[in-house]
Amino acid sequence: MSSNRLRRAVRGIAVLCLLGGLSAVASAQVRIGVGVALPGVRIGVNIPAYPNMVPIPGYPVYYAPQLDENLFFYDGTYWLFADDNWYSSTWYNGPWYPVEPYVVPAFILRIPVGFYRRPPLFFRGWARNAAPRWGEHWGPQWRRRRPGWDRWNRRQLPPRAPLPGYQRDYPRGRYPNAMQQHSLENRYYRAPQRIQLQPRPERQQRNQYQQRNGRQQRNERQQRQDQRPGERPPR
Repeated sequence: MSSNRLRRAVRGIAVLCLLGGLSAVASAQVRIGVGVALPGVRIGVNIPAYPNMVPIPGYPVYYAPQLDENLFFYDGTYWLFADDNWYSSTWYNGPWYPVEPYVVPAFILRIPVGFYRRPPLFFRGWARNAAPRWGEHWGPQWRRRRPGWDRWNRRQLPPRAPLPGYQRDYPRGRYPNAMQQHSLENRYYRAPQRIQLQPRPERQQRNQYQQRNGRQQRNERQQRQDQRPGERPPR
């Protein structure tokens, strides 16, 4: 083989390798994108009508025994475990919001394995009447940030939040968008509640940011007052 032919062959092989690498990257990006929820985006779970939610004995949580989904209701919010991720929503079919494992409520983590209608493979061999071994699954960093999540006084359980039964009137054909959902929540669910619900994770993060920002603004105002020239201190 001549040197020119050899160079062309090497270049061709290099191009094929490059294209193969780009294809692998693209497919990996597609796989990563599947199941990731952003506000207003669904995650492939389709619940056509308001599900039958049943209390889990000994827990302030409901589950949906007739669905082929790991759907729960706790503290005014639906919780869904799919593709090794937790999602939350105030409506039974989303839109779903991703929730980091570090901030998932303890009582959701404590749900026994036997109440997962679609248990993941890593649940195999775990006791059905005990909580999943989240510390074993998510690792030492998660365990350090969530100590004691599996310990509580079983005689002092918080009351179950009321189910949003008004959502029965909104099956697939009448399912509201996010803005309509918020209006319906305020009209039919939030107002008549008699128990204190915990804010959703995204609201908690927003409230914490507002508190930090408010403290920073107060400190800056105080510093400006302390530095004003020509003012005498009060006697």
